[in-house]
Formats: sequence, structure tokens, C-alpha cells
Amino acid sequence: MKELSLHILDIIQNSITAKSSFIKIKIIEDLVNDTYCIEIEDDGIGMDEELLKKVLDPFVTTRTTRKVGLGLPLFQASAIQCDGSFEIRSKLGTGTFVRAMFRHSHIDRPPLGNMADTIITCIMANSSIDYFYEHYFKNNKFIFNTREVKEKIEELPITDLSVINWLKEYIKESLCVLVKT
Repeated sequence: MKELSLHILDIIQNSITAKSSFIKIKIIEDLVNDTYCIEIEDDGIGMDEELLKKVLDPFVTTRTTRKVGLGLPLFQASAIQCDGSFEIRSKLGTGTFVRAMFRHSHIDRPPLGNMADTIITCIMANSSIDYFYEHYFKNNKFIFNTREVKEKIEELPITDLSVINWLKEYIKESLCVLVKT
């Protein structure tokens, strides 16, 4: 995949399929230690040990529509190609945690891509799920929490077009400010 946000979107799709009600996305850009860390954690149904051992095999998938599952293997390959690492932990009934670590300055590290569109796509895909997105750059951070948004807008659905447009611009502008500081 050309952008890391597409990997993130793919993992979140897995979390949605795993019946998650809460998904946490964390990105830490540490220029001092030259690391770029992406973590995605959910409270879905998780995987048993047998599936967890095979989940990075591209010919293993829980989908019934096709016989390949390339999302996790491609994410892992991208991280390792960029002098990084990949970790996945899961426990049946408690959820799944994925961490991809990249060398920040690696020439082959894909760009992050459009996280505003990624988050908005996830909200539109399933508005009953709560998303918590935190992004660290140098010593600054941006946090977006759909639980807080839902409390503020009260009766108005989070998928209302006026809310979605505002959220998209808010995330986009906040991330621009974050990386320019």
C-alpha cells in the first residue's frame, strides 16, 4: 500500500469485522530516536492462539469471500523493510493489538496519507463504534475522541453531514498544526 493510512484503515476494518465497540489508534513520531510507531488496539472478539500463529500467512483469512488476507502481511513487510518491527497480540474475547514500528527517516517508509479521511471513513462505516485517535509529533500531541464528540453534539448523529464535514476539517487542520510545530 502506498500510504500508512491505508494499512490503518485495513486493520480497523478487521476490528470492525471482529465486532469491536472501541478502537484506539496511536501514532508516535519520535524524531530523536528516529522511530515511527503505529498502534491499533480493539476490544473485539480477538483470536485464539492457533489463528494468531497463522495470521501473518497471506493464505490464511477468516473471510469467506476470498482465500487470501494480505493486510497484515503487507503491513508487516512494510515495517520490516523500513528497519522496523511488527507485533500482534490477541486473546479470544478481549481484543487485538497491532504495532508496526518503522525507522522514521527510512527512504522507503510510506507517507502517512490522509488520516482525516481514514477516521471519517471509519465513523461512516460504523458510527456505533467509538474511536480514539492520538498522534504525537515531537513533544506535541493531537487527540480525537468520538465519545467526546457524541457527548457535545448530544441528539445530532455523528454521521450528520454538517458534523462529518466539520470533523474532517478539524482533524485535517489539527494534524497540519501538529506537524508544523
